[in-house]
Amino acid sequence: MTRPAGFGAYVTVTAAYWAFMLTDGALRMLVLLHFHTLGFSPVQLAYLFVLYEIAGVVTNLSAGWVAARFGLTSTLYVGLGLQVIALLALAQLDPSWGIGFSVAFVMLVQGLSGVAKDLAKMSSKSAVKLLAPSDAGGLFKWVALLTGSKNAVKGAGFLLGAVLLAVFGFVPSVLAMAAILAVILVAVVILMPSGLPVGRKDAKFSEVFSTNRNINWLSFARMFLFGARDVWFVVGIPIYFYAVLSDGSEAGNRAAFFTIGSFMAVWTILYGFVQGSAPRLLRAKSRSASELILQARHWVAALCVVPFGLAALVFVTGDPAPWLTATIILGLLVFGAIFAVNSALHSYLILAFTDAKRVTMDVGFYYMANAAGRLMGTVLSGLTYQLGGLPLCLGTAGVMVLISYLGVRRIGQAPAPHLA
Repeated sequence: MTRPAGFGAYVTVTAAYWAFMLTDGALRMLVLLHFHTLGFSPVQLAYLFVLYEIAGVVTNLSAGWVAARFGLTSTLYVGLGLQVIALLALAQLDPSWGIGFSVAFVMLVQGLSGVAKDLAKMSSKSAVKLLAPSDAGGLFKWVALLTGSKNAVKGAGFLLGAVLLAVFGFVPSVLAMAAILAVILVAVVILMPSGLPVGRKDAKFSEVFSTNRNINWLSFARMFLFGARDVWFVVGIPIYFYAVLSDGSEAGNRAAFFTIGSFMAVWTILYGFVQGSAPRLLRAKSRSASELILQARHWVAALCVVPFGLAALVFVTGDPAPWLTATIILGLLVFGAIFAVNSALHSYLILAFTDAKRVTMDVGFYYMANAAGRLMGTVLSGLTYQLGGLPLCLGTAGVMVLISYLGVRRIGQAPAPHLA
């Protein structure tokens, strides 16, 4: 089989993105579980990730312009480098610091990590538009493969973070990840082939804001779709499972860490697997872009049912019986599978709606909306769990999916059919 001209650059970009997301997933689990054991409340835990998501909003808004001006490889390298710095900084955390100072410090470090993540994400996703083959289904297939494999790797990172915390402790784990990522950064710089644009000096920041109606409504739908996931994923479910599974002893805490990390890993790996399989599942090669837009409406409508159903079940049942925990796990895995198809359709549509000249701008704008949704979900995750427990978390997720559905319905004319 003849490989496309950009295949080498695509492989290198994907490998760099994998390395980044492995450490990103591990770091999130390390921070969440470490500070929960120190006595942080759900709202305080949510605060730890707020600046991470705010940084994502700001970074994505400006990263598209930076990449358009200075080139995609520059933003990819900077993203990896900033993650190394963030990991090294987090290792300096002193247990003797007060809670207020510790929260502020971790928020700042997580903010730096948020900048790093979105520089790497925007660079990788934009590169797919430029490197993917032009044959039918090529764009959808390549972007689904990148996003699906990334999420599978991030899921492995959740499990890795929980295991590292249980076996080696917080600081050694963070330092080890920093060292590994630094080696990978050097390897990527050396091995990166030519083929990605080096930037254009006439790129204006005002170009970041899209005038394309489809891109704007897709970004709106994306914001509430990811808010609906993070409203239970970030704080609610991990803390709920910890409360159910841990008996307060050191051995019990370790068992709970492993179980929570395993669930988060399995959920994210399943999400990544389904996302990567979406082109085949949807028969994208034989469908026009208009038909795929219609599919996006159907799949987000189906997603609404799951969080509302789980919220009602948990509310009515009350006590966390083992069968209820098992049902919640199964229900959230179903949510993850349907959510993955929605996410894959969105990731394809943003690249189909844009063109090569504006790709970094439009992808940056779209992921700014994605980060805004994650920010909203992160804040609401701690707040809703503290106010109403898991039922309120899941019910809020259902409302946000419903709003995403209304946004998808506003997407109008499809791109040229050959892009499908």
